[in-house]
Amino acid sequence: MKCLILAAGYATRLYPLTENFPKPLLKVGGKTILDWLIEDMDTAGAVDEYIVISNHKFADHFKQWAEEKKQKITVVDDGTGTNESRLGAVKDIQFAVDVCHIDDDVLVVAGDNLLDFSLTKFIDYAKEKGSTCIMRYFEPSLQRLKKSGVVTVDDNDSVVKMAEKPDEPESNWCSPAFYYYTKEDLKLIAKGIEKGCGTDAPGSFAAWLCTQTRVHAMEMPGKRYDIGNLESYEMVQKEYRGIL
Repeated sequence: MKCLILAAGYATRLYPLTENFPKPLLKVGGKTILDWLIEDMDTAGAVDEYIVISNHKFADHFKQWAEEKKQKITVVDDGTGTNESRLGAVKDIQFAVDVCHIDDDVLVVAGDNLLDFSLTKFIDYAKEKGSTCIMRYFEPSLQRLKKSGVVTVDDNDSVVKMAEKPDEPESNWCSPAFYYYTKEDLKLIAKGIEKGCGTDAPGSFAAWLCTQTRVHAMEMPGKRYDIGNLESYEMVQKEYRGIL
């Protein structure tokens, strides 16, 4: 299995901290955000290659970081140099699939999120279901739901509907940027883009894919820490205690 790490954003809301430095390499509790994610996933022994998708501006930062790691880490440069010219998460996934000739199941994770539970639980869940899977957590805030991916599920965890940033959310189940795509479903990304699925938000392809095949949604067994601005970064530095 391959793990694609979405790290091609420009984190403009964290300026000046990230004006010349990538957000996924910011440190929390003495480790970079990426180190927390990779060291956890590595315990499952399921990932044979980590592929970090970077923009051109920060690619060298990631390459330097990767050289010091024991895991097999490939950094791909999507060629963009500004926030305005970014490809968007879905096109970045397609770019990595094409450049790295991926023909395998893939775990896709946001490179700027931290979890207090192990992602190995999600990997085990997806393998048990034998399908593409997403995660979900209960979000009481209507305003936050309108800015997120929202899913409706049945009693068997099957996704009935998924929408990115809906004006009228149909449930309180919010989907973070962590996805498990089977290699068969991964081949449908180009078709999804052709059919008009959104390309900026990472969940846009998953939302389209739910209309084509069965997708399951695992309820998160813990908390996610999203570092979106300076205030949230300061909070995470104070509160995050690693995987419980």
